[in-house]
Amino acid sequence: MVQQPVETALAAETDFLPLEGVDHLEFHVGNAKQAAYFYQSAFGMKRTAYRGLETGTRDRASYLLEQNRIRFVITAPLGGDSDIAERVRRHGDGVRDIALTVADAAAALRETVRRGAKVARDLETIEDEHGRVRLASIAAYGDVVHTFVERKDYRGPFLPGFTATPDEDPASRPTGLAYVDHVVGNVSLGEMDNWVRFYQDVMGFHVYQHFDDKDISTEYSALMSKVMAGGHDRIKFPINEPAEGQRKSQIEEYLEYNRGPGVQHIALGTGDIIETVSRLRGQGVEFLAAPDSYYEALPERVGSIREPLDRIRELGILVDRDDEGYLLQIFTKPVGDRPTLFFEIIQRRGSRSFGKGNFKALFEAIEREQRRRGNL
Repeated sequence: MVQQPVETALAAETDFLPLEGVDHLEFHVGNAKQAAYFYQSAFGMKRTAYRGLETGTRDRASYLLEQNRIRFVITAPLGGDSDIAERVRRHGDGVRDIALTVADAAAALRETVRRGAKVARDLETIEDEHGRVRLASIAAYGDVVHTFVERKDYRGPFLPGFTATPDEDPASRPTGLAYVDHVVGNVSLGEMDNWVRFYQDVMGFHVYQHFDDKDISTEYSALMSKVMAGGHDRIKFPINEPAEGQRKSQIEEYLEYNRGPGVQHIALGTGDIIETVSRLRGQGVEFLAAPDSYYEALPERVGSIREPLDRIRELGILVDRDDEGYLLQIFTKPVGDRPTLFFEIIQRRGSRSFGKGNFKALFEAIEREQRRRGNL
């Protein structure tokens, strides 16, 4: 594992793409109303705004869901011949847009295109009675895009075209999810370093950590991963590719059912993982399970932690320690019928790593699910 130093003050002064954070994640799905209800009732997201036929949008319906600093936009096509419909047909439900907040969308587009980015959406200014927002998008891996969102001159509920929904949301039962910790992409064999260079050269990111097939492997399969970081390390995008193994790896399974590269999982941070996972389980979220042997060796491997080990074991939470502290994490099963997108719930107690000590247990849990699907 290699960890790079935090960006220096000089680097910050010369940052050509100052990013303020993840603005929102947009999902393209077959039925937005039903998908939004799932994230409301299971994950505790609150519906706060809507765009669709009733608001004058004729080609799509979108629901804005929020919980603390997390924003999901769930979008479905209103016809069968649109680009959105074709993406859903090809990939199934999944993440289309990892949108990033910027102070100047025009400068963000200009500087990234100058360094080799492909324009996915030209600079556009949209307005309503609450002000204006400027948007521009560049293409990333697969059909994923990054939209630069400049919203400093806007005071509305989200974006022009959206209408705020009533404060009451009986379907939403908050779970303590607080922020987007990282977003992980899967790419094809041999493509990881190409996308590492894209994030370095086009967006000014740096390699924060990397893992090879010796770090992330089991008897049957392996992968390689590099974590790209930008926005003064506030934004982290791990990039995975499959490695040679005896059987089909989880990355290969993903690429087959997603029909190409895309977002594999979204890590959501919480300040109390025991409370959050307890609520998520009670609301129907399904998680991968670790074997009892994992917990028998846990005290010796990670030392003393604040959380009660019996509750950690009961809930199936994984723990790992590095030089700066420890983290607690757990992974859901895929949230759709295709074995593609899933979520990670994570709590950091000083650790800035990604749970290297848990990789083997995680992979074995995923492989048990692959075997049940007949895909290992």
